[in-house]
Amino acid sequence: MLELLHIENIAVIEAADIAFRPGFNALTGETGAGKSIVVDALGAVLGGRTSRELIRTGADKAFVSACFSQVPPELPGLIETGVAPDENGELLLEREICADGRNLCRANGRPLTVAQLRKIGGELLNIHGQHDGAQLLDEEQHGAYLDRFGRLEGVLADYRAAYDAMASLKAQIRALQMDEAEKARRMDSLRFQIGELEAAELVPGEEEELREKRELLRNGEKYLAALSGAEYCLSGGDDSDGAASLLRNAQEAMGSVRTLNDELAELFNRLGQAYSEVYDLAETIQELRQRFDFSPAELDAAEARADQLYRLKKKYGATVEDMLAYLERSRAELDAMETADDTLVRLERELKGKEAAVTEQGARLTAARKAAAAVLEERIQTELRELDMRKVRFAIDFAAKEPGPDGCDTVRFLMSANVGEDLRPIARIASGGELARIMLALKNVLAEQEAVGTLVFDEVDTGVSGRAAQKVAQKLAQVSRRKQVLCVTHLPQLAAMADTHFSVEKGEEKGRTFTHVVLLDRERRKAELARITGGAKVTEALLASAGELLDEAEEYRKSIAQAAGTA
Repeated sequence: MLELLHIENIAVIEAADIAFRPGFNALTGETGAGKSIVVDALGAVLGGRTSRELIRTGADKAFVSACFSQVPPELPGLIETGVAPDENGELLLEREICADGRNLCRANGRPLTVAQLRKIGGELLNIHGQHDGAQLLDEEQHGAYLDRFGRLEGVLADYRAAYDAMASLKAQIRALQMDEAEKARRMDSLRFQIGELEAAELVPGEEEELREKRELLRNGEKYLAALSGAEYCLSGGDDSDGAASLLRNAQEAMGSVRTLNDELAELFNRLGQAYSEVYDLAETIQELRQRFDFSPAELDAAEARADQLYRLKKKYGATVEDMLAYLERSRAELDAMETADDTLVRLERELKGKEAAVTEQGARLTAARKAAAAVLEERIQTELRELDMRKVRFAIDFAAKEPGPDGCDTVRFLMSANVGEDLRPIARIASGGELARIMLALKNVLAEQEAVGTLVFDEVDTGVSGRAAQKVAQKLAQVSRRKQVLCVTHLPQLAAMADTHFSVEKGEEKGRTFTHVVLLDRERRKAELARITGGAKVTEALLASAGELLDEAEEYRKSIAQAAGTA
């Protein structure tokens, strides 16, 4: 249940705290006062789409939080995101909307993405907005409504698995059934590419070795000169001794006195170590110089290989490893094309099995849908009778179609508004008031199948008046015995039926527009109902009528509470 909604800098609402209560909560107010902004704020904190235009003029960010109580910890969205209600079963959802487009979302202090927030929010609260009637007119949505009611997710998942397997096989067959001329061109192209890559004799890692070798060969003369100079300094030549010989001489000079004390002995040993190290360096440098065979022809060969790799990389991949991977794919594709006829025969045999599986799973899905449809039809008819639509007939029609991702049948909701008229698509005959009541009936039935604890109706009374409005009010009162109901309304019948009544009031302060949400007591409820009924001029007669309306609503609420207690 939604306990508290906190709003900051949303449209004309600078700051508001709305403490909702169990049962039926109504929000009324003048047109443009900001009633739907409250619903927009709810949508935002539940992860709905928002825009920067929602932020109040002059503010750099907006903030909404919603506190829910009695939250079941086993909700899939909570388990999936690792969020848990606190020890009191409460869950606090928060969303900060920044002017630069950033969104900061949290659940009980845990950071979330907008998608994760939407997942959790959809399991706590359901909003029936003014556009939902249009969804009811969209026949493509009817199958989804039926599947939700029948809880057919498992059967639908089995069907889709079979359909996806069949669709994948058909795609493979289409790829093999290309035009013969196109196939020949493609095979010629693959053979050329494979031949070119195989002739290159690519070796993984050779680029790095080639790069080092080219750099060395390009600086060959400098390399040899450096090694020769170092060798001369260490080993000497015909006209002079090198460092190794001089160190050896120095050690021999110290040899006659090394036994006189420890210090002289240490110097003698250090000279020996220095001689050994310099001698090893001289040998290493000599070996490098002798091993290096600088040849202009070798440099030309390295440059040619680098150029070859550069040209191949432009066509087949950024690295030698990428080109080798391309070679393997090309070989596999060529092999598949050369054996395409055999593969086609095999795939077509497999396809028959996949099509049979789709037919079988599709029949299971259709049977499950028809069973659910029979129950849904009866439930909707019952709801419509309670909404004063006794002459309306509601039916669900099935028509076979080619298998698709959503099944092998088209589902349509049909209705007949008057006795003797044929069943027709809802879009062709439903008036605005009828559409609103059918949608209310459908929402009520679907809500019974869901764990959602709060239902929000944004102007569900569109096109409804008189006796029909009273029936809608009674239906919402009945629903509010099982779920918390929040309703934005312009009808006095609905507002009077509420257990809790809020007024959304707009005013001006210091040249700025402000909206406040006020909890009404009985006297202020009478005044508000009188305003809704009679407009700007509130008379004693209107106030008396409003009082009677409140009394009648209270009696009705008591009667359904007693009926529920008896049941």
